[in-house]
Amino acid sequence: MAKDDLFAGWLVASDIDGTINNKIRRMPKKNKDAIENFVSKGGIFTLASGRNPQSMKTIFDKLPIKGTPAVVMNGAGIYDYESNEMLYFFPMSEEAMRMVINASKLFPLIDLLIITKDMIYVTGAGWFGKAFVRYGSLDHRCIRHIEDVPRENWGKVVFSGLPSHIRRLKKHFESLNDPDLSTVSSSVASFEILAKGVNKGTALMKIADTMGIRKSHVGAIGDYFNDYDMLKSVGVPACCGQAPYAMKKIAEYVTCHCNRGAVADFLGYIRNKAEMNY
Repeated sequence: MAKDDLFAGWLVASDIDGTINNKIRRMPKKNKDAIENFVSKGGIFTLASGRNPQSMKTIFDKLPIKGTPAVVMNGAGIYDYESNEMLYFFPMSEEAMRMVINASKLFPLIDLLIITKDMIYVTGAGWFGKAFVRYGSLDHRCIRHIEDVPRENWGKVVFSGLPSHIRRLKKHFESLNDPDLSTVSSSVASFEILAKGVNKGTALMKIADTMGIRKSHVGAIGDYFNDYDMLKSVGVPACCGQAPYAMKKIAEYVTCHCNRGAVADFLGYIRNKAEMNY
């Protein structure tokens, strides 16, 4: 293996907000430079985010990774930006959608975003949801009653509201007996529902399997609990310095704070591992 191919056979994925981006949603230049160097030496880099494909595109296009599929919607989809198509999509079941609708009636003060394969639906009063889609200039439809949202291709549902309301909602879903869905905390003010068994980790490892990359050479970095399953799935898990303690416990490497270039820090760690095997 030539030195220019130092990272051949490696796949590294990064979360976006609070990881590759800093706390004001800007990418530190050192992250971009480190990714370019990683790719130039044979590495494969991609993004794994809770965002939908439209929301991720601007960030994806800044990086030299156009030919690599990305994990979107916290693992509900795998998207190819080169062909502009969803390669894999893992929709919620009828039973999961029914449980979401029931929860929306039990917690009417919590907003819902229903993110499907092709559209975002904002339901209820939608103050949190409307702020989200307007900030990203995302294609969406506002539908007052959740029963009027088409029941097909629901990739993920985001409940948004006051932290106290979200805590009660979380306890509600935790009380259900073996529900046909997966849950994830994406912030103190939001809670997400996906198809059972779906998370960033399952989607990322599907990409790795498709590319023939060994688990020991798959790395991932994140900063919050929606990255937890991804870190548990890969061979080299890392988290940002500001991540919760539970994330640090499962990480092989804890980087600096995201404001200081966490992804560049992690790729430096990957470099050391690659050089040991060179």
